[in-house]
Amino acid sequence: QVQLVESGGGLAQPGGSLRLSCAASGKIFTIGDMGWHRQAPGKERELVAVVGSGSGTKYADSVKGRFTISRDYARDTVYLQMDSLKPEDTAVYYCSAVLNLRLSWGQGIQVTVSS
Repeated sequence: QVQLVESGGGLAQPGGSLRLSCAASGKIFTIGDMGWHRQAPGKERELVAVVGSGSGTKYADSVKGRFTISRDYARDTVYLQMDSLKPEDTAVYYCSAVLNLRLSWGQGIQVTVSS
């Protein structure tokens, strides 16, 4: 069985920073794309950022220039550095990864941006 475990998150002030981590564990043979999505109350889940197995990245327009996704291949971990946070970044953030050719999701972690 494979799983994704998220950490980081919490409360930040507008203009502040937070860093999310997501580690894959279990019997993993291959890892494809890894990324982050988010879901705000009353809204659909949306893609925030993704990093491919070849290190190519893609960002939602709303976070470009503020968020940075990175990946540690040795630790099977993906990170999301969030800077210049805005109240509209408040959401539950979900890690995703293609593990053993199947899409897996983390349990979600709350990020709240408020003064």
